[in-house]
Parts: sequence; C-alpha cells; structure tokens
Amino acid sequence: MSQVELQGTCEPRFGAVRDAFEANWTDLAEVGASLCVIVGGETVVDLWGGHADAERSRVWERDTIANVYSSTKGIAAAAAAMLVDRGQLDVERPVADYWPEFGQAGKSEIRVRHLLTHEAGLAGVDEELPDGAVLDWDRMVGALERQAPMWTPGEGMGYHAITYGWLVGEVIRRIDGRSCGEFVRDEIAGPLGVDFFIGLPESEDSRTADLLPAPGAGPIGVGTQDNLAARALGLAAPRLAGTVNSREWRAAELPAANGHGNGRSLAAIYSSLAQGGGGLLSSDSIEACGATEHAAREDMVLGFLVRRSLGFILSTAGGRYEWGPNPRTFGHSGAGGSLGFADPDAEIGFGYVMNQMSAGLGADPRWKPMIDTVYASL
Repeated sequence: MSQVELQGTCEPRFGAVRDAFEANWTDLAEVGASLCVIVGGETVVDLWGGHADAERSRVWERDTIANVYSSTKGIAAAAAAMLVDRGQLDVERPVADYWPEFGQAGKSEIRVRHLLTHEAGLAGVDEELPDGAVLDWDRMVGALERQAPMWTPGEGMGYHAITYGWLVGEVIRRIDGRSCGEFVRDEIAGPLGVDFFIGLPESEDSRTADLLPAPGAGPIGVGTQDNLAARALGLAAPRLAGTVNSREWRAAELPAANGHGNGRSLAAIYSSLAQGGGGLLSSDSIEACGATEHAAREDMVLGFLVRRSLGFILSTAGGRYEWGPNPRTFGHSGAGGSLGFADPDAEIGFGYVMNQMSAGLGADPRWKPMIDTVYASL
C-alpha cells in the first residue's frame, strides 16, 4: 500500500472519480499515472500523480508522457478515418489499389476494411527477422508484402497486435505522402494542441516515464511459442538490446504500439471524436467509428470475444472491454493498462495513461472503478 499526492483539477461532482483514481495507488500498486475526463467539451477531471520511474526518483509531472502501447491503434484509426472523410480512402477498395506491392502472395483481394477490423489474416510475419527489424519500417513493410494470409481474409478475426501499424500506416503513407506519425503530428496533435507522438523526438525523453513490466512478467515482451497468438504477439517484443524505454524504440514509428502521450492527450482526441465532428471528423464519420462491423466474435489471437468497428474496439456489456453503459462507445486500450475512448452519446472523452503495467490482456482492474464513477457523476 502506498499513498500519493494527486495534482491537477477535479470538479466537485466528480470527486468519486478522484477517489477511484487515488485508490489505484493504495489498492493496485500504481506507480505513476494521469487521468483526464472531458464531458461535452469541458474538462471535468485532469489529474496526475506518482512517479515516472521504478526508483521513485522522478515525479510524474503535468506534462509527463508514457508509451501507451496499443492505445496508439485508436489514434492511427482516427487518421485513417480522416482520409475517408476527405474522400481519399475507400475502405471497400482492395489495399493493392493504394499499395500495389501488397497484392502479392494471395492478397490482391484484401480490402482496407480487413486491415482495420483485424480480418486480413496478417497477424504475424513468418520470415526470419533479425534483431531490430521491427524498428525498420521498410523492412517490415516488405515482409508484409511477401507474407501470405494466415487465414482466409474476411472469414476470421485475429488481433494484428503490431502488424496493424505497418499495414494501416503504409496505406496512409501511400495516399497522403506523410508517415502515420507525421500525419498525426500535423493533423491531430498539432491542431488540438495535445502531446501525442508516434515517433518520439529525443527532446521529449526527459519528460517520458519509464514503462515498468507487470510484477513477475520479466522483460516487457512475449515468447515465441509456435502458435497464432505467439506469432502475432511475439512481434511486439522490441527485439533490440534494452527495452521499450530505449531511445531506438521511442524514435521509431510503430502506429500499433509506440505512441507516447498522457491522459489529457487521449481524452482531448477522443473528446473531439465524441462530439459530432468536433474538428477532426464529420458526424457521419464519427457515426461509423461507433458502428458495429459485426457482432462480438472470438478473436483468434486473444482468445476472447471482441466487438470492433473500423480500427476501434467497441464497448461490450459484460465483456473484457466494458467502458460504460453505451454500446456506441469506441476507443482502444494498450497492453499493461492505458485506455482512451469516446462515448458519443454522453459526449465523453476519457484518457488514462500509466507506467506500471498490469498482467494479462483485456480488462485492467484499474479501469472499472474510474469509469463507473465517471458515469455515476454525470
């Protein structure tokens, strides 16, 4: 049990949210974290506290950021949705129409939609990769061009844990000319005035918290057993000397896994997406973000039910991703516990970022008390 002195602001009627956030330190071994909730465009909770490193030598400050792992996918999905909104991307067209080299190895009919909904059958890469390959964009794009689908595209859903970033990111680059990280910087983070990076400049290292592995988990990453889950999740290991806290990892652009931000930045982005065209997307596009692509299905990589839209996870009552009462709520979580979501019905943008990872995939024990108290306070 440890005590924390929270910093920031919290409207009085959301005091229970503050209490739930504070309880993460006393009950759930939190080290450092930030939480932000925006309702109807008004920031009602903006809190942070704890420490940015395992030694507790660096205080978590207002502008501290951290690697949010797969919460990055939601931001990449927003970037793709912006291209759809502008008439530059049609998710029903084959990927090869935008990226001709992709069409080899039996992939000519895979549609952009399949990339966004994790149905492309490209959850992993079978060819042998050298250490550090996941930090080499061109190397990984080439490997995916040569990769044959692991299942019939469109006939199964399996989490593209890290390949999602190269697949969606390369489509964005082929259409726009900018990398996904550059697009997010110029078109999302910049206009909204928030701290979110895919490809972190060295100048930001001093305010970046170290990710801390879940107790008993060993180094951050997974093994390489011969099964679909390991083939997909095994790529998530950095494959370089050091960890995800290295300069090399932070500098690379992995739109599936290495976005850096804080609760405020995730909440601001999702608040924009929750308010019927709050500057990033039209109302029709936001409707599509929260529209069910198919009923909850078992994910062949994760092994549990997931309901997805185009690039986002949808809240599922009674499921591992239950983010409040409204079924149109969409967002994305990251390994270890980070979470951002938009609830268009309640006009909520929610962002939670921490550095102490928890074990397992799916629901994090820290989420429910914070989310429940948000809705109870409305």
